[in-house]
Amino acid sequence: MSGAGAARLALEAQGKGEEVGLLTEVDLRGKKVAVVGLGISNLALIRFLRARGVKVTGCDSKDAAALGEERLQTLRRLGVEELHLGAGYLDGLEEYEVIFLTPGMRKDLPAILEARRRGAVITSEMQLFFQCCRARIVGITGSSGKTTTTSLVGEILRRAGERVWVGGNIGQPLIERVEEIAPQDAVILELSSFQLQELERSPQIGVVTNVTPNHLDQHRSMEEYIQAKENIIRHQGPGDWAVLNLDNPITRQMAERAGGQVVFFSRTQLPDRGAGLAGEDLVWRWAGQSQRVMGRSEIRLRGEHNVENVLAALAAARLWGAPAEAVREAVAEFKGVPHRLELVRERAGVRYYNDSIATSPARALAGLRSFTEPVVLIAGGYDKHLPFDELAEEVVRRVKALVLVGAAAPLIEAAVHRAEERLGRRVPLRRCTTFEEAVRAAAEEAEAGDVVLLSPACASYDLFPNFERRGERFRELVQGL
Repeated sequence: MSGAGAARLALEAQGKGEEVGLLTEVDLRGKKVAVVGLGISNLALIRFLRARGVKVTGCDSKDAAALGEERLQTLRRLGVEELHLGAGYLDGLEEYEVIFLTPGMRKDLPAILEARRRGAVITSEMQLFFQCCRARIVGITGSSGKTTTTSLVGEILRRAGERVWVGGNIGQPLIERVEEIAPQDAVILELSSFQLQELERSPQIGVVTNVTPNHLDQHRSMEEYIQAKENIIRHQGPGDWAVLNLDNPITRQMAERAGGQVVFFSRTQLPDRGAGLAGEDLVWRWAGQSQRVMGRSEIRLRGEHNVENVLAALAAARLWGAPAEAVREAVAEFKGVPHRLELVRERAGVRYYNDSIATSPARALAGLRSFTEPVVLIAGGYDKHLPFDELAEEVVRRVKALVLVGAAAPLIEAAVHRAEERLGRRVPLRRCTTFEEAVRAAAEEAEAGDVVLLSPACASYDLFPNFERRGERFRELVQGL
């Protein structure tokens, strides 16, 4: 927020006269409030606002038919009397005093700029949660590894005896539960660049797993994307902590601008303060002393990138105060998160892995490097305007066969052909028109001892509503082979 948005938002409990969250300068019940984007997180926000007597106008680029009767009925039940839907959904937005934007929405649209110019508070469900939450927050972001690291930190702190709430970009929106969250509880939030973009508060512990090119179809530049990620530590104070990846040049440089104190994690060295590897041991280093936490062989997750995720979780949990034994026990039992190098089935000696979360080339690269076996790779999908050249070189070096599908298939194929010319090796390549055809083709290319890996390097929006549905369909097709 900026300008008028610098004022804290107030919410008073309807009919009870008690404070909800922070006592602040703006009473939302007396303001014209618009919620732009009527997806899952903003539905939770609307429920929260309506329960406190705030009158809300709902806005969405989808028309009534696309939004669906079920969603419309939900909004009616919540008491949303005014809806702006379809092509003119932002018409008249400048008349509102407080505007909640859905994550990922461009903030430079003319209607939003005009509303801001007129003094509107431009905010979000996540900004409101930060303002109302009484507990300490561990926030985790990164181009990859967010969900695994967030889930791990939650499991470690539960092992340590904490009452834990996990949410943000995963699970249920916590705004509706904020009154239940006690000051002594632990809140663990996965935060996307879109949720961070307008955030004017940072968590007490902010973790950045890595930063590589991503979402450049929605962010105006790589610089804007990095700045959004950096908000997770930008507003920290002297008593707060930034946990940064020492091996990633972008996150390493963030230490220079951190508002609080900094610890590092590293897979290639042992930081002076933080978490790293000493041979085959994961080590926590503090005040010149090193403590062995666990052996690398105890990690059940596959891939070097998951060693980094464990180190990041180790650092965050130790800063919270969790004992090393809680870290070891939680990590040793953690089997992973669906759609992240998830073993679906072994059939005729071929193992099928679902890595549908790999919506960027960097993420697919990490998945591919997790295997020493011959790999038949299924890739392609919605183009996020990211370069495929590094992935293409790894494909030419390591992949037994490549199966492409979706809108970005021609771009990946072109990058692979350029890599073939440079490296002097050809990769068998099949282009498919449907996802079902792609899975069948991959199964035909594989033989005993091989891995079939769905690691698309692209978003799913050309064929599926989200990466979860893509992964679920992959599971269905593999089980039906």
